[in-house]
Amino acid sequence: MRHGNIAADPGVGMKWHVIRLLWPYFLEFKNRVILALSCLLLAKLASISIPFFLKHIVDALDNADNIAQAIVAVPLGLVLAYGAVRFFNVLLNEFRDTLFGRVTERTIRRISLQTFQHLHRLDLDFHLNRKTGGLSRDLERGTTGINFLMRFMVFNIVPTLVEVLMVVALLLYNYGIVYALITFVSVVCYVTYSIIATEWRTKYLREVNEADSATNSRAVDSLLNYETVKYFTNEDYEATRYDHELETWEKAKRKNRLTLFALNSGQAMIVAVAMTSMLALAANGVAHGDMTIGDFVLINAFMMQLFIPLNFLGFVYREIKGSLANIEQMFELLNRAPKIRDKQEAPVLSIGKGSIKFDNVCFRYHEQREILSNVSFNVEPGSKVAVVGESGSGKSTLVKLLFRFYDTASGTITIDEQDISSVTQHSLRGSIGIVPQDTVLFNNTIQENVRYGRPTASDDEVAQAITMAHLDRFIDELPDGVNTVVGERGLKLSGGEKQRVAIARAILKQPPILVFDEATSSLDSKSEKAILEAMKEITEGYTSLVIAHRLSTIVDADKIIVLSHGKVAEQGSHSELIEKKGIYANLWEIQQQEATEFGD
Repeated sequence: MRHGNIAADPGVGMKWHVIRLLWPYFLEFKNRVILALSCLLLAKLASISIPFFLKHIVDALDNADNIAQAIVAVPLGLVLAYGAVRFFNVLLNEFRDTLFGRVTERTIRRISLQTFQHLHRLDLDFHLNRKTGGLSRDLERGTTGINFLMRFMVFNIVPTLVEVLMVVALLLYNYGIVYALITFVSVVCYVTYSIIATEWRTKYLREVNEADSATNSRAVDSLLNYETVKYFTNEDYEATRYDHELETWEKAKRKNRLTLFALNSGQAMIVAVAMTSMLALAANGVAHGDMTIGDFVLINAFMMQLFIPLNFLGFVYREIKGSLANIEQMFELLNRAPKIRDKQEAPVLSIGKGSIKFDNVCFRYHEQREILSNVSFNVEPGSKVAVVGESGSGKSTLVKLLFRFYDTASGTITIDEQDISSVTQHSLRGSIGIVPQDTVLFNNTIQENVRYGRPTASDDEVAQAITMAHLDRFIDELPDGVNTVVGERGLKLSGGEKQRVAIARAILKQPPILVFDEATSSLDSKSEKAILEAMKEITEGYTSLVIAHRLSTIVDADKIIVLSHGKVAEQGSHSELIEKKGIYANLWEIQQQEATEFGD
C-alpha cells in the first residue's frame, strides 16, 4: 500500500464537471463501453461467488472423518467450479481492459492532437512567455490524468462501491445485522479517514508538483541554452541553480513521504480493527456451533476481498482528484483563445502582383513603450525594398506585423490592397517566404530541414534549392552529405550554415513575397557575396522586403526605408540618400570606415 504521488495539483476541490468534457469521447465508442461494463458486472458476480465455493469446500472437508471420506465429501465438480470461476473472473477483467483500452487510447490520441494543434494556433506572445519544460509536463500530466481517470473511475471506484453493497447485503441476509453493521461502519470509517487524510496531504503534494515543474523547467531551459552556458563557463552556476531546485524537491518529497506514512498507518489500523472484530465474532460463532468453519473462511474471504481494493482508496482518490485538475488544466489550455484570430468566414489572400503597403502603422508591445509610430511606405510589385536603422528602431517588428504575429495598434497593412487582418493567417503566411535573423533548425537531416520549406517537394527540387543557396559545397564536404543530422536547434552547424539552410528553405517554398531579416548577418564577406548573388537571382520578379544591418547588402535596393525611433526618417534609393547627407549617409560612412579598418 505504498504509493508515491503522480505529479498533479490536487489542491482544489473535485472538478466533476470535467467528466462532462470527456463524455463525447465515451459516446464515440458507446458499444464498447457498454460491453466493458457488462464484463465488469459479471466479473463482480463471479468474485462474490468465490467465497461461497470456499465455504462449501471447507465444510465438506471439516465434516469428513478421514482422508477417504474427505475425497468423497468434496465433489470434484465443486473444486473444478471454484477454479473455473476464478479463471472466469480474471478472464472477464482482462477482456474488459482490452475493450476499454481502445476507448482510452483513442481519447488520449484525439485530445493530444487537438491540444498540439491548438498550441500552434496560439499567438506568438503566449509562446514567448511560456516555459517549455513546464508546458510539456502539463501536457504529459493531462494525458496521464485522462488515462487514470477513465480506467480507475470506471474499474475501481464504482465496482468497489457496488461490491461493498453486495457484501453487506449478503452478510445481513446470512449472518445478521451485527456482521453487516461492522462491515458497513468499517468501510465508512476507512473511506472518511482516507478522504480527510488525503485532503490534508494536498498542500504537501502541491509543493512536490511545483518543485517538480520548477526542476524540469530549469533543466530544459539550461540545456536549450547549452552554447550560452559554455560561452560564459557557467556549468557550475547552472548546476548550483539546478541543485537548489532539486533540494526544494527533495524536502517536499520528504514531507510527502511522512504524510503518506500517516495515511497508510491509519488505514491499516481501521482494517486491523474491522478484520479482528469480524473474525472474533465468527470464531465465537464456530465455537458455539452457530457457524461452520466454512462460514469463518467465507467471512474472512469477504473482508479481504473488500479491503484489498479499499487499500488503494487514498491513492485512487488523490489521483482522481489530481487527474480531474490536470484534465481541466488541459481543457483550459484548449479554451484559451489566441489573441490573433481570423475573422469569421475570412477569405483566402489572393496574390496578384504582390504589392505591400504600410499605412500609418502604429504598434507597441507594452503601453509604456511605442515601437512604431505612423510608419507608412509602399513596396511595389517585383521591387526590392530595404529597411535600415539603428537597433531597437522597429525593423524586425515590421516583419512580425507583416506575418501577423501581432495586430497593429492602428493603421493597416495591405497586400494587393487586401487588409492582412481580414484574410486567413494560413494563406497570408503561405504567401510569404522568410530568411530569419536567427534560424532555428529541427533535429533532423539537412535535407529534411530544407524540405521543411515545402514538405511535398521532391529530392531534386530540394537539391536545386540547396545549390541556389550555395550550400552544396559545404554539404559535399560532410561524410553523410544531405543526410547529416544538424542536432537540436541546429547546434552542429555554424550561424552562416544555418542561414544558408534558411535561404534554401525560402527558395524551395517559392512564395510570391520574400522577406530577408538580416539574412547575411552571420556570413563572412565571401559567403555574403555568393548569397547576395543568389538572393538577386531568386528575388528577380518577386516582391522582396529586406531588413538589413550591413548597408553594403542593399545598395541595389529600389528603395531604402530608414527607421529612427520607430518613425520613417528617410526613404529613397542608395544614391539619393547619400546625397541627402542625413542618417543613412552617416551610417554608410561609419560602416565604410569599419570595413576599411578590418579589411572586410
